[in-house]
Amino acid sequence: MKKKHNQTPFGLLLACGLALAVTPTLRAESPPAADSALMRFATQDYLFGNWGGWRNTLSSNGVDFEFFYIGALPSVISGGSEKETVYQGLMAMWMDLDSKKLLGYEGGHFHVSGLWLHGEKPFSDAFIGDLNKVSLIDYPNAFKLWELYYEQKFLGNKLSLKAGLLSVDQDFIRPEWASIFVNQTYFFPTIAFNIFDLPGFPVGRHALPTSPLSAVGARLRIDPTESFFAQAAVYDGNPDRSKTGGEIHLDPEEGALAYFEAGYKLNQRQTDTGLPGTYKVGGYYHSDDFYDNYDTARAFAGLGTGPTVHSGNYGIYATADQMLYRELDAQDAAKQGLGAFARAGYAPEDRNLVEWALDGGLVYRGLIPSRDYDSLGLTAAWMWMSSDLARGQRAVNAVAPGTFKPVDYEGVVELTYKAQLTAWWTLQPSLQRVIHPGGSSSHPDAWVVVLMTTLRF
Repeated sequence: MKKKHNQTPFGLLLACGLALAVTPTLRAESPPAADSALMRFATQDYLFGNWGGWRNTLSSNGVDFEFFYIGALPSVISGGSEKETVYQGLMAMWMDLDSKKLLGYEGGHFHVSGLWLHGEKPFSDAFIGDLNKVSLIDYPNAFKLWELYYEQKFLGNKLSLKAGLLSVDQDFIRPEWASIFVNQTYFFPTIAFNIFDLPGFPVGRHALPTSPLSAVGARLRIDPTESFFAQAAVYDGNPDRSKTGGEIHLDPEEGALAYFEAGYKLNQRQTDTGLPGTYKVGGYYHSDDFYDNYDTARAFAGLGTGPTVHSGNYGIYATADQMLYRELDAQDAAKQGLGAFARAGYAPEDRNLVEWALDGGLVYRGLIPSRDYDSLGLTAAWMWMSSDLARGQRAVNAVAPGTFKPVDYEGVVELTYKAQLTAWWTLQPSLQRVIHPGGSSSHPDAWVVVLMTTLRF
C-alpha cells in the first residue's frame, strides 16, 4: 500500500527555496574563490571525479562513459483522481568510442546506452489521466538497452550517417530552450505519439521509437553551410516495447516510420554578434494502416458498416528557438539571458487522436545574481483533439446517451526553476496546472508539483 505524503512537497519546496537563496553557483567553468577541497569537489564535472584517473586515461584512448541519474517526486496537490506522491527514478548509462583515438581513422563514432527505470509507476495514468504526462520519467519499470549505433562523418563533418538502434527524439523536433521543463510534452511533443494505437481502437502494428524506446533505423544528415542543415531518417515501424529493448523483429507488414527535417541556424558562428536562434520545419510518415476515427467510434455502438482504415499516417511540425536578450557576450559559458521557444504541429483528424498542437515558453538563465547557471522557465502547451473522433462520439451519444464525453482539448502550464547546485548536481521544483486531462471533461483539472534532481557520476 502506498503511503500518503500530501504535505511533503510543500516542505521540500520551502527547504529548496531557502537553500537556493543562500547557495552560490558552483561550476567547473567558473574558477572557485578559494582552492579548497570542498570547492574542488563541488566544481568537478562528476560526483566521483576522475575515477582515480581512469576517466581521463580512457578518454585519451577514445573511450568515454557516463552515468546519469534522475530522481523525481511527482505529487497531485489538488484535483485529479487522488492526492498522491510517489518516487520515480531513472539511471542512464552510456559509452562512446572514438575511431580516431582507437583505430586512427577520422569521423567514426560508436555509441551504446542503457536505462534502468524504477519506482512507483504509473503516476499520470493512475492519478491524473493526462496524455502529456507531468513527469519526465513516468515510464514503465525496466532495465533495457536504449540506443546502439555507429555514426560516420564525411566531407569534413558536413555529412554524417548513423545506423543501429535509434530513438527519434535524439535527432528530431526538440527545441533547445525547452530542455529544462519536466512535463514530457516539452521533451517530445505528444502529437507525435499519434503513431501509437488509439485507446479503445483495434490494435495495429505501429508504434513510436521515442525514449525509452528505440528501433532499428538509419539517419542521414547534411550541413552544407554553418547555417543550414537537413536530415532524414527511417525506422522500423513497430519497435520492441519489451522490458529489455533488445529484441529485433523486422516485418514488412508493419511498415516503416520516416522523419524529415530542415533547419536554419541564426547567428551561431564565432564571428556573429547578433542573438542566436534555430528554426526548423519537418514531418513524419508511417506506412502502416490506421483506423478511421469517425467510422470506428460509430462502430462501437453498431452504427455504420464497421471500422475503415487509411493507408499511412503523417504529421508536420515547425519549431523555433531564439535568444531574446543576452547579459554578456557570446563567450559567456553560462549563456545568461532570456530565450524563447515555440513549436506547432498538425496531423490529419480522420486517423489521429491529436489534430493540432502548440507549445511555447520563456527561459531565463542566470536571473539571480551569483547563480549564473540556474534557469527559470514558464511554458504552456495546448492540444486540440480530433474533430472527427468527437463527431463520431457525438453520433454514438445520439443513440446511446452518455456513452462518451466527446474529446476536445488538453492543456498544461508549467513553472519551474532548475538550480545548478554543483557541477554534477541539480535540484528542480516544477509546478504544473493540467487542464482537461485526457482531452475531455472525463477527468477533473489538477495542480501538480514535481520535485526532480539529477546527478552525474
